[in-house]
Amino acid sequence: MSKKIARERRLGIMGGTFDPIHYGHLVAAEGARYSFNLEKVFFIPAGNPPHKPGHIVCEPSIRYKMTCLAVASNPFFCSSPMEVERPGPSFTIDTVRTMMHLHPEKRIYFITGADAILEIFSWKDSDILLSMCNFVAATRPGYCLKELNEKLDSFPNSFKQNISYMEVPALAISSTDIRQRVREGKPIKYLLPETVEDYILRNNLYR
Repeated sequence: MSKKIARERRLGIMGGTFDPIHYGHLVAAEGARYSFNLEKVFFIPAGNPPHKPGHIVCEPSIRYKMTCLAVASNPFFCSSPMEVERPGPSFTIDTVRTMMHLHPEKRIYFITGADAILEIFSWKDSDILLSMCNFVAATRPGYCLKELNEKLDSFPNSFKQNISYMEVPALAISSTDIRQRVREGKPIKYLLPETVEDYILRNNLYR
């Protein structure tokens, strides 16, 4: 009798500032969950984003609360405060190591934007990180893949095989645009979950 090979078990990490979280993040995570057969996707807001020096963001606890509200209706999504509760800058490699320790039997897939992949060698211990987990680079419709492909061509083959990308229509939505719309008194309905919209308006955020 042939021995049955166990299918690889996989978890996703959706990292980001989430200031605020919106449908682009949620659609990207759901697309990755389906395409890469992820058991669950953990949304982990950055506590202290090291790549945004001088950029004013909402308090970590507020961004974490909005993330919890956004993912509550999807049984395959959950939020984690690990970066919010960790002191110092929020480095992806520390988060991946923690997830690998908590789930040693599962392969980690880190979901992020294609623009972030272009800058990945500026991340802490990026060479180690690229060997530890898989990356899913989400792109907007019409995104020019030339620069991304050229960047990937410069990666060692052992790194390139751990990077995939997928087009996500809802990535035309951006947190920057949502914040600007709130400041200008414009509607943000249908750009993000109603629970997050209500939280923003009730707490007078981004004004």
